[in-house]
Amino acid sequence: MVESIFDLPVEKQIFYAVLGFSWTVYLWEAYLSYRQRRIYRSTTHVPQELGKIMDSETFEKSRLYQLDKSNFSFWSGLYSETEGTLILLLGGIPLLWEVAGSVTARIGLGSEYEITQSLVFLTLATLFSAFTGLPWSVYNTFVIEEKHGFNQQTLGFFLKDAVKKFIVTQCILLPVTSLLLYIIKIGGDYFFIYAWLFTLAVSLVLVTIYADYIAPLFDKFTPLPEGELKTDIEDMAKSISFPLTKVYVVEGSKRSSHSNAYFYGFFKNKRIVLFDTLLEDYSPLNKSGEPQPEQAEREDTSSESKAKPKNKKQGCNNSEILAVLGHELGHWKLGHTVKNIVISQMNSFLCFSLFAVMIGRKELFVAFGFNDSQPTLIGLMIIFQFIFSPYNELLSFCLTVLSRRFEFQADAFARGMGKASELYSALIKLNKDNLGFPVADWLFSMWHYSHPPLLERLRALGSIKQD
Repeated sequence: MVESIFDLPVEKQIFYAVLGFSWTVYLWEAYLSYRQRRIYRSTTHVPQELGKIMDSETFEKSRLYQLDKSNFSFWSGLYSETEGTLILLLGGIPLLWEVAGSVTARIGLGSEYEITQSLVFLTLATLFSAFTGLPWSVYNTFVIEEKHGFNQQTLGFFLKDAVKKFIVTQCILLPVTSLLLYIIKIGGDYFFIYAWLFTLAVSLVLVTIYADYIAPLFDKFTPLPEGELKTDIEDMAKSISFPLTKVYVVEGSKRSSHSNAYFYGFFKNKRIVLFDTLLEDYSPLNKSGEPQPEQAEREDTSSESKAKPKNKKQGCNNSEILAVLGHELGHWKLGHTVKNIVISQMNSFLCFSLFAVMIGRKELFVAFGFNDSQPTLIGLMIIFQFIFSPYNELLSFCLTVLSRRFEFQADAFARGMGKASELYSALIKLNKDNLGFPVADWLFSMWHYSHPPLLERLRALGSIKQD
């Protein structure tokens, strides 16, 4: 059987190798998820070492939440892998390319208008992906997240948001893709350098404008009010020479009760963004009585998000928020952000360089049903998505390992700022608010967790906290 596979034409070998590797990765992921689901099912009581930091009720809630998410992930992953396989086996990609050609022909454009046909193809492909993914997204939001108390959206808000995301994505994706294809077409022997520089410029521009111009299309950003918390954040930033210009609170509570915090910006223009669900004193989820003026205004002007008063206290107090920000600022001070950008761009340059070597190989196109043409967009898809998939898997694992190392270093930085005790309690609160399950299979966590498991982080902070 092995000999007969190698006796096949090279394009068939390529096709079956891609398909085989895709299913190998899927089965590996399914095996890891199975190991973790066994942990969810068997660990029904709070382990002794967690007794002081997690009550049995929260432990059971988190166990059931993560079990539901894992079961959902299994079925959605199986569907996705089956759909991808059928698309390849039935020639879905060349068929969609022909449909795109028919559309451009209707407006009087021939096959020489490859970039236009590529944009139609891309629009149709993203439409197909959006429609096939919508039922899964609806189920995840309105069944799983709703069941466990996280969803704050109505169906109307969800659908309007999905349409808005699709339109914004197209407004960015189509012009960028057309310029990239044009650069590859006219770039000559060194097109890969120009293409890499272009994608670098685009990524930097998007990072710069995202929080100011794109994110506000979906969420409300307001400056953090003057007060003790803002003063303390500014003082902490100044103490490590972080060039903070603004602190925002984003209204994440209209979507979900999950919480987060991040910073963005280049050079001397850094901003910090806090989710309102992170702030104990600001989270609408903590307000069960008379609504505050700003909250009342939101409720009057929009019935899109659901008011769900909670009995429990959500978020962190001010000292814990400062500890969380100490961790985030540690990423900046230790150069983690710059290192990630450098790694990303080195990888991008390598991939474009290899793409330049492979794009002329006709057998790559024939393998996926393109016998008579070699469209540049299809070449990008085949090489970056299929041919590079083993390399992408290896890189992803290495970046996961590096990310965990960075997280420990950022925790240590916050500890060095004297925030160990506060970060310790903040991590416990955030784990409780987000129903994180603190027990993980070692192989599953090694492969998937970009952040160390809660117990490992607490142990690293624990000795200082006890001191």
